[in-house]
Amino acid sequence: METPHARAATADGHDGNPAGSASAERSRRWWRLAIGVQSIIAVGLGALIGSLAPSAGEQMKIFGDLFLNLVQVVVLPLVFPLIVLGIARMESVRKVGRIAGKAILYFEIVTTVILLIAVGLAKVTGIGKGAPVADADPKSLQSLEQGIDFHELILHAVPKNIFAAFTEGNLLGAIVFALLLGVAMAAIGEKSAPFATLLDSVASVMFKVVGYVIRVAPLGVLGFISYDVAHYGFANLKSLLGFITVVYAGLAIVLGVIFPLIAAIYRVRYVALLKAVGGLAGIAFVTRSSEAVLAPLMGKLEAFGISRSTSSFVVPLGYSFNSDGSVLYQAAALVFLANAYGADTSIPALLVMVGVLVILSKGMAGVASASIVVLIAAGNTVGLPAEGIALLLGVDFIVDMARTGVNVIGNSLAAAVVDRSEARGEAKRRAGHGSPDPVGHEAPDAAGHEDHPSARALQEETAR
Repeated sequence: METPHARAATADGHDGNPAGSASAERSRRWWRLAIGVQSIIAVGLGALIGSLAPSAGEQMKIFGDLFLNLVQVVVLPLVFPLIVLGIARMESVRKVGRIAGKAILYFEIVTTVILLIAVGLAKVTGIGKGAPVADADPKSLQSLEQGIDFHELILHAVPKNIFAAFTEGNLLGAIVFALLLGVAMAAIGEKSAPFATLLDSVASVMFKVVGYVIRVAPLGVLGFISYDVAHYGFANLKSLLGFITVVYAGLAIVLGVIFPLIAAIYRVRYVALLKAVGGLAGIAFVTRSSEAVLAPLMGKLEAFGISRSTSSFVVPLGYSFNSDGSVLYQAAALVFLANAYGADTSIPALLVMVGVLVILSKGMAGVASASIVVLIAAGNTVGLPAEGIALLLGVDFIVDMARTGVNVIGNSLAAAVVDRSEARGEAKRRAGHGSPDPVGHEAPDAAGHEDHPSARALQEETAR
C-alpha cells in the first residue's frame, strides 16, 4: 500500500533511494544546460548517427522539419505586431522614412564591400581552376528557378490579400502592410490606443511562445545534422576544399575585420553584441535557416538595448535585403565557375560580376533556395553555364551553415548601427534646440535604450 510519504516523494521526483535521486538530479542538470551547449551536443550526436546509420539519419530530418514548422508558426504573429507598434510609436512618418533610408543605404554599402572582398579573395587564390565541372549533374538544378522575376518580386511585396501573405509566410508583404498600418495608427493618434494595447499583448504572448519553441531547438539541430551527414556525406569535400576554405576565410574576414570596424565607427559594443546573439547565430548555423531565429532575435536585440522601433523594422527588412554571408558565397562561387570554365576574370569582368550580384541579391526575398537561384541568374547574366553550379550543391550544406550564421550577425549589427545613428541624430537635434536631456535619461551605451519586459524574459528563457 502506498504511504503518504511515498506519494510525497514521488511528487517531488524522488523515490526514496539515492540512485533514483541521483538520476533525477542528472536529468535536471541536462535541462539546465544552455541551449547553445545542448545544440553542440546535438551536432555531435547527429554527425555520429548520420555517419554510422545513414538510413536512420535521413529519417531524422522530420525532427528538423518539425522545429522549423514551429518557428514559422510564430514568426509573423510576433514580427507583425512589433513592426506595427514600432512604426506607430515613432514621432513622425519622416522618422520612418529616415530609418528606412539609413537601413537601405547601409545594406547597399556593406554588401558591396563584402562582394568586392569576396571576388578579390577568389581571384587571388584562383579557386575553380581545374575543377571537375564536367562531372556535375545538371538534373539537380531542374527543380530550382533559373532566374529572378523582378515583376513578381514587386507584386510579392504588395500582396492582394494580407491573410494569404500570412499563410504563405510572405515576410516582405507583411512588412509593407505593417508599415501602412503603423503609419495609419500614428496618424489617428489616441484613437488607435486600444488596438495598440491589443498588439502589445499579442507580442508579449508570442515572446513567451517563442521561448517554448527555442527549448526544442536542439532536437531540430539533431534532425538536421543527422540528415545532412547521411544524405550529402563528404564525398565531394576533397575536390572542393579550396572553395570551402575561401568562403570560410571570407566570412572570417567579415566577422573579424569588417563588422568590428563598422561597430567601432558607430561605437557599438561588438563583442557584447556577439555574446547577445551568438547562441541564436549558432542555431541558425546548424539548422541552415535564419528564419528559425528571427522571432527570438528580436527579443535578444531589444534586451541588448536596441530600441524596439528600430529592431522591429530594420531586422525583418534586412532578412529580405541584407544577406551578408550569402552575397559573399555567391561572389566566390561565381569566380569559381569563371575559373573552372576558363572565362574572363580580369578586373573589369570581376566588377561586372559585382554589379550583377548587387542587383540580383536584392531579389532574394520570397525565393526558395535563394542563394543558388541568384547564382544561377548571375551565371546566366555573365554567360557562365549553370550546370557547373550542380557541382557546388554537393558541399552547399557546409557553406550554407556559415553564411546563414553570418546573415544573422550582419542583420543584428545593421539594427545596432541604425539605432546608434538615430540616437546620435536625436542628440544633435536636442543640442541644436538647446533642450537638455530629460532627467534620468542616459545616452544609449550600445545602440538604443528600450528594454521590454517580454524581451528580458525571453533572454532569460533562452539562456537557461
